Amino acid sequence: MASFHKSLVKKLSQKLRAWLSALGPGIVTGAADDDPSGITTFSQAGAATGTLFLWTAWFATPLMIAVQEMCARIGLVTGKGLTGVLKKHYPPFLLFSLAALVVTANTINIGVDIAGMAAATHLVFPIPQWTLALGYAAFMILVIIFLPYHKFAQYMKWMTLVLLLYFLVPFSLHIDWLAAFKHTAIPTIVWTKDRAMLLVALLGTTISPYLFFWQASIEVEDKKDKMKKILERWIVTKHELLRMRGDVTIGMIFSNITMWFIILTTAVTLFSHGITNITTAQEAAEALRPIAGDFAYVLFMLGIVGTGLIAIPVLAGSSSYVLSEAFGWDTGLNKPFHKAAKFYIVMIVSTFLGVLMNAFHVDVIKALVYTAVMYGVISPPLIFVIMHIANNKKVMGKHANSLVSNVLGGITFVVMSTATILLFVL
Repeated sequence: MASFHKSLVKKLSQKLRAWLSALGPGIVTGAADDDPSGITTFSQAGAATGTLFLWTAWFATPLMIAVQEMCARIGLVTGKGLTGVLKKHYPPFLLFSLAALVVTANTINIGVDIAGMAAATHLVFPIPQWTLALGYAAFMILVIIFLPYHKFAQYMKWMTLVLLLYFLVPFSLHIDWLAAFKHTAIPTIVWTKDRAMLLVALLGTTISPYLFFWQASIEVEDKKDKMKKILERWIVTKHELLRMRGDVTIGMIFSNITMWFIILTTAVTLFSHGITNITTAQEAAEALRPIAGDFAYVLFMLGIVGTGLIAIPVLAGSSSYVLSEAFGWDTGLNKPFHKAAKFYIVMIVSTFLGVLMNAFHVDVIKALVYTAVMYGVISPPLIFVIMHIANNKKVMGKHANSLVSNVLGGITFVVMSTATILLFVL
């Protein structure tokens, strides 16, 4: 019997490894979307409103898939990231204004994510948070510089399994599943400033600008890594486009299922017990107590740190791709440091600038949520530009947007623009 169990475990492990290996940049992008800022925003939504915002998980999924698919397709078709395409086909002021916006936002997000990781770790290990933040930053820089891309990507895929922790809690509690599914299926919107801010934050942390630039550039990186460049002519096949769409779809669905479970978990563990405003990492960690007991802080730490380790390279990498393509520097996670020094230096500087934010003793929980709001505000103009590129036949040729892509992209632009306007007028 023991040998049978070992054989079964071995087979399941092999299948899981094969499945993860088959997935590409989409699953990493989806996991990076559920970064410490995202987890905190989802938790705040569940604590503040119970299950009322569960509908945003399914509503945002097709919109998220549509935008990320456009970005990935732009990368595959052109062989350039979004910045490279902007540099070649659009006015310089548009290129540099968007680059400045994204790099600034990414640096702030890195800072608050590292602060969140340090705060979560401090719950378990009484080490000064500044020391923890500096340690995490140094560790991530070493990983990024010294691990080859294929190993780096493999590590990032496996780290996504940390997010499964949030799937367990609801099944250990008594839940009004009818109410949960009702609020999932039927959007409930209350027009107050606080609710508008939560909606913008949820949309912003789900449909995030840094993922747009990362997705396009990493598709190019992944294609180069697989040696698909033939005779100096960039070739994209139907099979590659099909694989990319499947990969992006799986990654975004995984991300938003996780979002749904985090909102539900905090709704039944915090909101139902009168905790309607999370102000500390300790309060956020209490959502995991039903399955972890005294180990809740440990599980929370693993979740926050695990997603941070996925998200920070994506954030820093996104900034590096943006600036490197804007100024014509060599890029590539496949390249050693000495062959793409400026590319890696941008990652190092943006990461440590983020760490410096911890010196200002920011309110970690508020900063994590406000970062999501910031992304919600700056996403609409970026989505507009992405749609223009994806519809530009001089750039995309026969691979320009379909009617479905335009409809979903248009809905995304209108919804996020409307939510932002409401935030400022209510």
